[in-house]
Amino acid sequence: MQSVLDLFHHTVTSPWVFLVIFTVTAVDAFFPAVPGETVVITAGVFAAGGEPNLVAVIVAAGLGALAGDHVSYAIGRGGGANRLARLPAHSRRRASSEWARRAVDRRGGSILTTSRYIPGGRTAVTLTMGAVGYPPLRFLFFDAVATGSWALYCALLGYFGGLAFEQDPVRALLAGVGLSLAVTGLVEVVRWLRRRAHRRPAVHR
Repeated sequence: MQSVLDLFHHTVTSPWVFLVIFTVTAVDAFFPAVPGETVVITAGVFAAGGEPNLVAVIVAAGLGALAGDHVSYAIGRGGGANRLARLPAHSRRRASSEWARRAVDRRGGSILTTSRYIPGGRTAVTLTMGAVGYPPLRFLFFDAVATGSWALYCALLGYFGGLAFEQDPVRALLAGVGLSLAVTGLVEVVRWLRRRAHRRPAVHR
């Protein structure tokens, strides 16, 4: 963590920092091992001190995430759609793919927006939406909303952490990352409770 902080500290005053933010958040969208949230939160921490510009951080993060999500969507659309089309008409995998298609048709926007806050989950959702042929323009619209809100959320976590711990950026970063993990955990708990609630009526039938 400290090494990442030191590296970022040396680049925050350079315009290259926005390219770093864009690249990391883009790659994180289809390769979840890359710490996109951490980089944006770190930039927000330093933005509390004046550099880099907070609005530019949010824009770079949002555009990077948007680009990365579209790469993931294109991968799903290119490879997944062809494989789904070749599945036997009455196979279990074909039935599952049709269920996924109906789910994203009905609730694609809310699924995409919610999954953006779950590392790994967002990659699975964007790949699936590409594979089942979710309309590109609708994907662009809902993904712009999702990535814009995500970028604002991550940057502001770091920014307010930086204001609260002005003399201790490490503590500010830890606070921001901790809150991000807590929100991710809360989203997962809500999703689990909703799945459990939906299963109960089916069991009692």
